[in-house]
Amino acid sequence: MFRRQVTVIATGGTRAALAAKAATTTIPIVFETGADPVEVGLVASLSRPGGNITGVTNLGMTVVSKGLEVMHELLPTATIMALLINPTNPKLMDRVTREVQAAARTLGLQLHVLSASTEQDFETVFSTSVQLHAGGLMIGPDAFLEARADQLAALQLRHALPIIYTGNEFAVAAGGLMSYGSSLRDAYRLAGQYVSRILKGANPADLPVVQSAKVDLIINLKTAKTLGLTVPQILLAGADELIE
Repeated sequence: MFRRQVTVIATGGTRAALAAKAATTTIPIVFETGADPVEVGLVASLSRPGGNITGVTNLGMTVVSKGLEVMHELLPTATIMALLINPTNPKLMDRVTREVQAAARTLGLQLHVLSASTEQDFETVFSTSVQLHAGGLMIGPDAFLEARADQLAALQLRHALPIIYTGNEFAVAAGGLMSYGSSLRDAYRLAGQYVSRILKGANPADLPVVQSAKVDLIINLKTAKTLGLTVPQILLAGADELIE
């Protein structure tokens, strides 16, 4: 990439942004992340990022536990839920686990936390969830898990286990049942605007980190029908997008 003398680097996710920052101090970088960019060391401050990097944050961690509430509204009689995390991303997954466990206690639900770091782990995750009598499975926010939406959606149907993604709206189009969280489309749109400004001569050090505040609920009604689920009117009315 750097040998090609690119003009700007756009990244998605915290680890990709940190890798880009470590690789160059001269090529402008525009990131998109759900983490606190100051806390993880991407920028010195939100208003004055400094250096060659700036970008967009989303509300990912702020609203991650809301996904469990949405699943509970869909499955009000279920008392057990499961959460899938990637253990190779420990800092993020520890926080996600704490947030979702707190929400489960508030809702009076029992939560089982399951792990997958390879595709071979997925079958075990779903079969274990069924054995535990989980009513549904939350997919934690992680690039590895998000990139395997097709495989997870197929396992969802095979095991008749509804899944909700914590903000990966693209996965719903692949057959996932639901997604609730920060709008990646809006975040990437804002990041694209920054890329455009930098290409026109703007200095990333002068562009404050901006936040995408849009949150989306997306429901795949075709998948719901296949799973034999009736989506409550309150969720239909509150959905930002219904896939039929």
